[in-house]
Formats: sequence, structure tokens, C-alpha cells
Amino acid sequence: MKIALIGYGKMGKAIRKTALERGHEIVSIIDVDNRDDFHSEAFGKADVAIEFSTPAAAFDNFMACFAANVPVVAGTTGWLERMNEVRSICEKEGKTFFYASNYSIGVNLFFALNRCLARLMNAFPAYDVRLSETHHIHKLDAPSGTALTLADDLIAQLDRKKRWTLRETGDPADLTIDAIREGEVPGIHEVTYDSEADCIHIRHSAKNRTGFALGAVLAAEFTAGKKGLLGMEDLLQLGN
Repeated sequence: MKIALIGYGKMGKAIRKTALERGHEIVSIIDVDNRDDFHSEAFGKADVAIEFSTPAAAFDNFMACFAANVPVVAGTTGWLERMNEVRSICEKEGKTFFYASNYSIGVNLFFALNRCLARLMNAFPAYDVRLSETHHIHKLDAPSGTALTLADDLIAQLDRKKRWTLRETGDPADLTIDAIREGEVPGIHEVTYDSEADCIHIRHSAKNRTGFALGAVLAAEFTAGKKGLLGMEDLLQLGN
């Protein structure tokens, strides 16, 4: 498969390594200094583009891919206020867009576990819940896209939680997210249920970027030849 990479930071380099190991060809690499390559013949020949850039650049990158009729696997977070525009383009113009807040297989299993536990805990309001996430100091968005997915699923399942917040408000309807930035941490996410009697914790800790890179390449393999808006639930068939 012919793959284009958009964004060539640490994730882009990890994805390139994994894609080559799986027998794919990298036909184009676009970063901040060569954006004219969106119009190149090489980019136009890609079966799929994998995009890990910055929140400010992501949407324009997607539009450039759509203009070249290249399907997109998007890994950038922090731009979701424009997701409805992307969805509309996919529906009206037949474009292909795969999005996940996190491409790690383990994290997506963690998402499923989070939903399952939340359904159980809905019947036990004595347990308050909070969420924490820790990432490297270079991460631009807070909370992380992964934390937002966890939070949205918690709010959907727990009648006692109505919204998330980045600060402690004292309102029991608020789900507090602690967003920590330190060192070179690849990513740690933890959901805690706390009562006067005990605590329940579920936690996912990434050891490196390998799992994210593999998931992104698997998503690209899945996306090639398909149409519409896709996600990890389609790839992994985990259900709800």
C-alpha cells in the first residue's frame, strides 16, 4: 500500500518505521516546510494519508487530502469543534476519513472497559468519579483527546455526571479531569471511583509510541478502499 505521512515529528517517524516493517511504501512526507507537496504527483498516488500534525494545522490538512481525493487517517486531537464539517463532507462528497482520539489497541480496550465499568457504577452513586491524564510537556492540547473520549463515555453512562471540567468546582454534576504535563511521558490515563469505604482504579500506561504507530498503520490498512466516516470501533469490532 502507498502511504503519505502528514506531520513528521516523533509519531510520524514511528509510523514510517512500522509501515515499512509491514511492507508498505511511503510515497510522500509532508511537514511544515513543504506543504506545496499536497499538490504533488507523489501525494496524489497515495492510497491513504496518515495525519499527525498540530491542532492548528489539522483541519487544513484534511481539506488538502480531500481535494487530492486521498483518504485520511487522522491522529491529531484538539480540532474536534470542526468534526461536523468533516462529517458533512464525507456524507455529501463521498470522502473517506478515519478518526480516533487514540490509536493504541490497548487504549481502545481500555475505552471499552471504561464504558462497561461506568454502566455498573451508575447504580452506586456513593462513588464519585474523576479522571486524570499525564503526557509529555510537548503535547499542545489539554485535556488529551483520549481523556475527552473517556470523559464523554463516563458522562453518557453516569446519570450523576453532566459535564467535564479542568478544575475542581464542588458541583457533584461535574467530572473533574486532571491534565498533567511533565517530562517525556507517552501517556497515562486513569479513572478513579472513590467512596468513603474504598477506591476503584482503572489505568492505562503507554510504554512508548509503538502501540500508537501500529494502530495507525492498521487503521490505514482498514481504510484503504472504503468510504465515509470510520473509527476504531469499526476496525476492532469491540461494540459498546
